Amino acid sequence: MKLFYHPDQERHAPKTFLVRGQPTPSPEGPVRAELLAGGLATVGLSLTAPTEVDSPTLRSRLAQVHTPRYLAFLETIHERWRELPGASELVSPNVHPCGGGHHYPRHPVGQAGWHLHDMACPVGADSFTGILASAATAQAAAEALLGGHGTTYALCRPPGHHAGPDRAGGFCFLNNSALAATVLREHFSRVAILDVDLHHGNGTQDIFYYRGDVWTGSLHVDPADFYPFFWGGVNEEGMGEGLGANVNLPLPLGSDGLVFHEALDALIHRMEAFRPEAMVVALGLDAHRDDPLAGMALETADFRAIGRRLAKLSLPTVLVQEGGYPTEHLGENLAAFLTGYIGD
Repeated sequence: MKLFYHPDQERHAPKTFLVRGQPTPSPEGPVRAELLAGGLATVGLSLTAPTEVDSPTLRSRLAQVHTPRYLAFLETIHERWRELPGASELVSPNVHPCGGGHHYPRHPVGQAGWHLHDMACPVGADSFTGILASAATAQAAAEALLGGHGTTYALCRPPGHHAGPDRAGGFCFLNNSALAATVLREHFSRVAILDVDLHHGNGTQDIFYYRGDVWTGSLHVDPADFYPFFWGGVNEEGMGEGLGANVNLPLPLGSDGLVFHEALDALIHRMEAFRPEAMVVALGLDAHRDDPLAGMALETADFRAIGRRLAKLSLPTVLVQEGGYPTEHLGENLAAFLTGYIGD
């Protein structure tokens, strides 16, 4: 297995985000990568840096996932924001087009509210470089799979599965899992994205909702009680050519490993009916009982079992890191998953 991480991801490092109206230390920072890399080292796995962060090829593929105005916003907003009188150091919106806006604004404050869906995505001076490095890492892993590696892993942070075609949310700016699937589609006619993160992958769902060539499936805490709240119900099945190619299995808040594994088997059964030729796993580790986002109660052993279950599918697979936040168990949860996947 070849594993990738670009150190420029460290350049996106916001210290706080807003929780229930209170500025709170952000769990999504460079320490996540340090802990995950430490877990890999304990089982003898090492990371390789992609050869480049920015390239015309990456830009072209991102344009298949996100709108041109959104990509331009991410690249330019901090500089334009800082030119405003009295602007804060971090881009942080104070107005949102709730219910849908009637026109796209020209002003940076309006654009920030349009594209930054929630208060978990502040943008700093070096954020775009770090965000692009995360996407380049996912691209490198997908390219390596096409180059002959049966399974690859991308250590991506910031994560990506909440990022939709035209918006950021939930720490996510560019949708790394969707990007990896886009690369795989250059070779495979049917690709599946299996999302095992604690949260619904609403951005991934939105990107592929009208397409039948990329199947998307997600296990997550019921959005009636948990972020992202407004997406992730069982009735969201895709539309048009994508009807039936989107599957959500929401689970009760606080679900344990037994509930999770039963649902995973059901989701895999649905995926197998699609007959994918390759797979992207949106790998969240935040379902662990000690994760600070506190939504499920999985143990480290559960991640090993998840790895074993996914390995049995014998599909060309790109593993893309999504959630999983700093605890003493984060690195060992990744090590357990990969040990199960590769073979104990």
